[in-house]
Amino acid sequence: MIDVVIDAAPVLSIRGVAKSFGSVVALRSADLEVRPGEIHALMGANGAGKSTLVKIITGVYPSDSGEMRLAGAAARFRSPADARRAGVVSVYQDPAIVPDLTVAQNMRLARVPLAAVKSAMRELGIEGVDLATPARLVDFAILRLIDLARALASDPRILILDEITAALPADLSQRVFAVMRDRRSRGASVLFISHRLAEVTALCDRATVLRDGVTVGVTSTKDAAEQIVDLMLGSEVAKAAASVARPTRAPAKEAAALDVANLNYGHALRGVSFAVARGEVLGIAALEGQGQEALFDCIAGVRRADSGIVAANGVALKLRHPADAIRAGLVLVPANRLTSLLPQRSVQENVALAAFGRMRAWGPIALRAERERVGRAVARLQIDTRAAAEVRRLSGGNMQKVVIARWIAAGFKTLLCFDPTRGIDIGAKRQIYALLREVAEQGASVLLFTSELPEIRLVCDRALVLFGGRVAAEMPAAEATEAALLRAAHGLTEAAS
Repeated sequence: MIDVVIDAAPVLSIRGVAKSFGSVVALRSADLEVRPGEIHALMGANGAGKSTLVKIITGVYPSDSGEMRLAGAAARFRSPADARRAGVVSVYQDPAIVPDLTVAQNMRLARVPLAAVKSAMRELGIEGVDLATPARLVDFAILRLIDLARALASDPRILILDEITAALPADLSQRVFAVMRDRRSRGASVLFISHRLAEVTALCDRATVLRDGVTVGVTSTKDAAEQIVDLMLGSEVAKAAASVARPTRAPAKEAAALDVANLNYGHALRGVSFAVARGEVLGIAALEGQGQEALFDCIAGVRRADSGIVAANGVALKLRHPADAIRAGLVLVPANRLTSLLPQRSVQENVALAAFGRMRAWGPIALRAERERVGRAVARLQIDTRAAAEVRRLSGGNMQKVVIARWIAAGFKTLLCFDPTRGIDIGAKRQIYALLREVAEQGASVLLFTSELPEIRLVCDRALVLFGGRVAAEMPAAEATEAALLRAAHGLTEAAS
């Protein structure tokens, strides 16, 4: 048990830290102070430099200039292992897990005591995971908690959590929150990165905000949500972002762009039926594990439904492979953007990728036409291309926009968006909201699942709620309040007749 430290002197102090990657300036002048026994939020729009700062703190990258002090002493770590020995451990935005190794082998790779990992897993309620299981077979959300258990096994004095809750359902997020509060009560510190302001204001004591690689403010989080948004975006951008595109017309009265009839898949989907009209954005809301992933995968050809019909523009489809859905104009934007990208290739190549599948013969690629088409899509989504040579160097929000830009460039009839704004900043979210409304206004249709319920009213024309693999409720967007959606998502509302 760690005694609570009364001294308010910072346990971690960052002053004037800067970092560039070639011509790309990731950090210009970052300042940060974390006190003992504090949950401190690190906030900023995608591309503001949060993850870069975390990697400098933990020794992944060296800084170009500036200083870091740990408990008053100058510190510069050469690797994450070096930082761990000093009591600074991070759970990064993407799990630091080797997929073909077992869970136990991944723990040994990090040189943490397996007994301590098991104890942390019990604390997180995942002690039932077989450590001999290859990591690639473990659910992504559980992998995030295993990564956290590995960090907790070192009993760090500073625990850094980079967007850990973005991929977690509400019940697993609560387990993370309990760990954070426990660390604070024991005098340890937590540096918490999240785009969910409700989490930040509920959990954190103070917040430091980065914008364009510069620390622009430090504030108490109590009743400070609007102030944090203003600091993240700048006052003028924040005012513009407050205006969200809303549905402006009813969907066209024509044959459905997408028609799903009595779709069944194992225990996940049980007789799901609905239609999406041309020009409509249909929202799907559900708690974790209610069939939403299976629904999108079956429509996109990733999984084969046991029975039922998926029709596009009145034509029933045989969906044996994602290519079958793509040929019918049904394209998927998955929540895990890394599964859709070639991370070491350029923005140009990633956006143009879908067009290559339409080639019928070998021959030269019309590079000029390709560049023009890709350029229009990149400009439309306002993708930050400072790191265009490698997609992996983009922020999470810009990566997601690259995935969407691919289909904007290639063309589609129905866009299947599965939690597209998960883990991205408010500015990028607003751009995606506006884009979804724009493509609907131009005659395409959108099926949107979101784990952030307020998005339903902002973007959609109608909402369906899944519960137990069935459609539990249907309502117009105007009635889709968070309370109404949550009530239906817990099975407290009968499906509309």
